[in-house]
Amino acid sequence: MDKKLSVGAMVESIVGCKWSLSVIALIRQGINRPGAMQRQVDGLTTKVLNERLVKLTRFGILHKHIYPESPPRVEYEFTDFGRRFLTIIDSIEQVQAELNNSAG
Repeated sequence: MDKKLSVGAMVESIVGCKWSLSVIALIRQGINRPGAMQRQVDGLTTKVLNERLVKLTRFGILHKHIYPESPPRVEYEFTDFGRRFLTIIDSIEQVQAELNNSAG
């Protein structure tokens, strides 16, 4: 994890990008291979997906596991910190749901 970056800056970076939230949601659903992620989300390019995965890994939210196979298989999973970070995302979603319910 990038120790110089505050959790607040991480939240801003991740919540400010719809693709980061999409990637997090996919991994929560058990879709943890890049090819499968890309097939699940219309408009998500390989370049953008890789940028999001690298960022989430650099933040220490995801761990990249490379299996020694031919061809290599890559999967992502949440780190302990990543699972704790999900509570922030859950809180944001809960507040949004409460706002939606009170709006009408």
